[in-house]
Amino acid sequence: MRVLISGAGIAGPTLAYWLAKYGFATTIVESAPKLRTGGYIIDFWGAGFEIAERMGLAEELKRIGYRVEEVRVVDGEGKRLAGFPASVFERMTRGKYVSLPRGELAAAIFGKLEGKAETIFGDSVERIEVDEKTARVTFENGSTREFDLVIGADGLHSRVRELVFGPESRFEKDLGYRAAAFEIDGYRPRNEQFYVMYTEVGQQIVRVSMREDRTMFFLTFADDGNGWAEDVAGQKSLVRRRFAKSGWECQKILEGLDSSKQFYFDRVSQIRMEAAGESWSRGRVALLGDAAFAVSLLAGQGSALAMVAAYILAGELKRANGNYAEAFQKYQELFGPFVRKKQKAALRFAGSFAPKSKFSLYVRNKVFQLMSVRWIADLAVGRDLADKIELPDYQ
Repeated sequence: MRVLISGAGIAGPTLAYWLAKYGFATTIVESAPKLRTGGYIIDFWGAGFEIAERMGLAEELKRIGYRVEEVRVVDGEGKRLAGFPASVFERMTRGKYVSLPRGELAAAIFGKLEGKAETIFGDSVERIEVDEKTARVTFENGSTREFDLVIGADGLHSRVRELVFGPESRFEKDLGYRAAAFEIDGYRPRNEQFYVMYTEVGQQIVRVSMREDRTMFFLTFADDGNGWAEDVAGQKSLVRRRFAKSGWECQKILEGLDSSKQFYFDRVSQIRMEAAGESWSRGRVALLGDAAFAVSLLAGQGSALAMVAAYILAGELKRANGNYAEAFQKYQELFGPFVRKKQKAALRFAGSFAPKSKFSLYVRNKVFQLMSVRWIADLAVGRDLADKIELPDYQ
């Protein structure tokens, strides 16, 4: 079967890898002119890590990842208020845990394709026409090609989803937060192997020291009704306005915003197709990863879930032996209940990034301080770190 995959992030190349193993002819189309690298730091664990192991990627991810020793909360003077050892996460996941830039995970997956999939950069899907025999795709460059299946793995703001299922507003649940991320070269001070967090009511900055004298900043804040802009200049202006009166190193961080690299800004949202009465597929088109079920940026597991979903979708297509409708249905039946639980967990977790009151902030810091105690850590985050899903063996 000829399969077009829109998106060369995490989900798309993972799907292409497994489909290639099963003998499918795959084409990946990506709107960016080249593979995106770098990006904000993600925590990668659980069932997604197991998929990485099956792909022979685990050792490489540990090599390029960062070993964080402590999650540390500081006050306005930079003094430690609370914190806990990051080894808590490794213990709970039995060592299947690593922190690394999202783009480096994508590059590692893409490298496993080894020319087994056609790749088209700098183009995107403009129109999809489906009938009983084929899916006719018109690209932005004006060319037209036919495929047996089209998979939208093009993220939260999926173009494929918009073309086939309708506007994003039907499926997006805005959680009421905004997130920004950027890098600064040569920033001081540096705290190697620490996540340093400065939190105020309704907002937070995380500072992470990276290799090659780079520092990554991750900012979250509750939307006050004015938390959106379409252009980068407007988005940076929002960040400046929100953190202009903040303490700690915020003024110095904002000064470096103009020289920052790879600025990222977006709503913190979930995609809920079923709530709008839609499945993850329609005819010869299916959605994958954030395009189908984004759990939200603050859930911290979107990349891992995308890899698991890609593994299951590819396996079910192989198992169905050409009956794609059956494969799409089975894919959602197997993975849908699991991802719905992850979405609920994300709702519980999101408030810790931008506590709504001084009391909420106080309680969060106390929990952080006590997480070095095993049973408290298990109670606080154990159920959210556990991936209770049995991965099928399609080999």
